[in-house]
Amino acid sequence: MAPRPPAGPAQADLVPADLADTFLTIRDLLRHAVGRFRAAGIAFGHGTTSALDEAAFILLEGLSLPIDDLNPWLDARLTRPERLRLLDLIEQRVATRKPASYLLGRAYIQGIPFRVDERVIVPRSYLGELMMSGGLVQEGAGPVPDPMAVTRILDLCTGSGCLAILAAMAFPEATIDAVDLSAEALEVAALNVADHDMQDRINLMAGDLFAPVAGRHYDLIIANPPYVAEAEVSAFPPEYRAEPVMAHAGGPDGLDIVRRILREAGDHLTEHGGLLCEIGTGAEILEEEFDLPFLWLDSQDSTGEVFWLSAADLGLRA
Repeated sequence: MAPRPPAGPAQADLVPADLADTFLTIRDLLRHAVGRFRAAGIAFGHGTTSALDEAAFILLEGLSLPIDDLNPWLDARLTRPERLRLLDLIEQRVATRKPASYLLGRAYIQGIPFRVDERVIVPRSYLGELMMSGGLVQEGAGPVPDPMAVTRILDLCTGSGCLAILAAMAFPEATIDAVDLSAEALEVAALNVADHDMQDRINLMAGDLFAPVAGRHYDLIIANPPYVAEAEVSAFPPEYRAEPVMAHAGGPDGLDIVRRILREAGDHLTEHGGLLCEIGTGAEILEEEFDLPFLWLDSQDSTGEVFWLSAADLGLRA
């Protein structure tokens, strides 16, 4: 694993000098950060859901500490350079309204770290949990009864490459083609693939959905496409507007790209393959429009936002 990238450029002018002498411990900085975030009305949703969780992430990641538990460190006294750095990150979060992951260059799915910056959406897909926690892979039952039988995977709209990497971990016999329309996103994905030493198993490909993989067939297709409706994109808070719009915009009702995937996926599945796709809140629209036996898979934080369809369900045409 490559070393963690540094945070964004220093902006010490954002931090009053006396604050670094007032707040001495992580507990002090946590209280300060939560108050600043609540007063500023910043938006969450990029890996955290509250001012407390956001503050904890910034403090722990900013100190290169494990992000799973703040409690052991609360009363740790910090050096002055550490306090200045953390105060700067807190003020940048308020002043720029960028997601904390952009300021720190790091995001996590299922506890696994990935590089991120403004070239990619901050990863937060429910598919990661389903692949890594048993919601999809169940020995002898469930959508994928035998993970060792999965040898070819296609990851559509790969972005930072995080789902392709998690798929490689969940399916140890598989090679993965990871496709994205954005050349800039694929640059970040290449860094993550290298960080996780997956170059021999993940093939990054530039193009529009299935275009780069004509004639290829897969045991599993995973997709986390843009699925936000136009009106919702227009109403985004600054944190979401900081992300690439093409990673969100899914047309008038958010489902334009999902429809394309549904119509084309059957041409690229093996006989016993299947499609796993995240769609947000459009389940009722899809069920009314498509006569398909959608199997909705719930995660810890979502209900009816991820579906599974087998090759037989999609009318295998390969």
